[in-house]
Amino acid sequence: MSSVISTDVLIVGAGVAGLWLNARLRRLGYSTVLVERASVGGGQTLKSQGIIHGGAKYALHGALSGASEAIADMPRRWREALDGGGELDLSGVRLLSDAHYLWSPGTIAGNLTSFFASKAVRGRVDQVKGEQLPPALQDRAFKGKVYRLAELVIDVPSLLQRLAELAGDSLLAGERIEPLRDGDDLVGLRVDGREIRAQRVVLSAGAGTAELLADLGLSQPAMQRRPLHMVMAKGPSLKPLYAHCLGGGPKPRITVTTHPAADGQWVWYLGGDLAEADGVAREPEAQIAAAKKEVASLLPWVDLSQVRWATLRVDRAEPAQSGLVRPDNAFLAEQQRLLVGWPTKLALAPDFADRVLRAFDRDGIRPSNCPALPDLPKPALAQAEWERLLP
Repeated sequence: MSSVISTDVLIVGAGVAGLWLNARLRRLGYSTVLVERASVGGGQTLKSQGIIHGGAKYALHGALSGASEAIADMPRRWREALDGGGELDLSGVRLLSDAHYLWSPGTIAGNLTSFFASKAVRGRVDQVKGEQLPPALQDRAFKGKVYRLAELVIDVPSLLQRLAELAGDSLLAGERIEPLRDGDDLVGLRVDGREIRAQRVVLSAGAGTAELLADLGLSQPAMQRRPLHMVMAKGPSLKPLYAHCLGGGPKPRITVTTHPAADGQWVWYLGGDLAEADGVAREPEAQIAAAKKEVASLLPWVDLSQVRWATLRVDRAEPAQSGLVRPDNAFLAEQQRLLVGWPTKLALAPDFADRVLRAFDRDGIRPSNCPALPDLPKPALAQAEWERLLP
């Protein structure tokens, strides 16, 4: 097919970063086209746990850090959007939990207890007891401490559905993506034979960005992958739990989120230290065995006899960092009309959009009178991994 489309902004990658940016731009009057090679949200976005972090996870050594402060304002911005009064109207997106929790199976070190009670985190961390505990921890056998975080957990499938609705006619399914140049200048992309010309091109395709850069003949910005080996558990005995379990180090021993399956049962999605270095090295059977042992140790009152298990490998795609450390903020690099970036976390999608909009404002990129888009083939919405692996 040969046709020419003119738009203000051409975005590649319909994960949370591309979808959020697309919705922000359209609300500001820009004409956009959002290209997706596979399914909407089917990469890193749908494999996330849906936690809108406020930074407490990054302060488990007892002090605020650059990472904890960079993300501190994200829960407020997401809450405003979920209420329909923020930078986007995300009313209708399912909120799984109005809070995330920290739980310790035993005593918490004195310095961490003092930190949780300090002015630095007042309003972010509050201890809870009794009926305020998450349902899965409301057992007589539970003897630990629980702290409520001023964070939230969203249902990612419903978020993707809403952001796809906000995308309207701008979504385009496209497999073959090639550079469109005027001399040495990139002026757009050719997508399955369609020429799409734009004032700016934004690559936000997560792990797919490296391949897109290679297709454009570029090697920068460099990308890193930090792998995870997540575990899913599904069964009638599981009750809602959204919490980091504190261990002895700076990372949560295990992070549990709970998600609704189509058959009405709950699915526990397990990350944290369990899913990192040692977990990545394990084969699926060994990783499931490790998860069973960890859950039985931390939550011995939970009946696991009818629980089914599966694992999922996830590549966190990010800008390359020295020593493969985790970036604190969303990232954006610019090369003339091309902008390339990663939000680095689901919660930082608004920060990624902010960075793109600041670049547009600096360069004087404004909405123009582009013609209406033709009827474009649409990518499908991705399905939650637990529906595929634990039907």
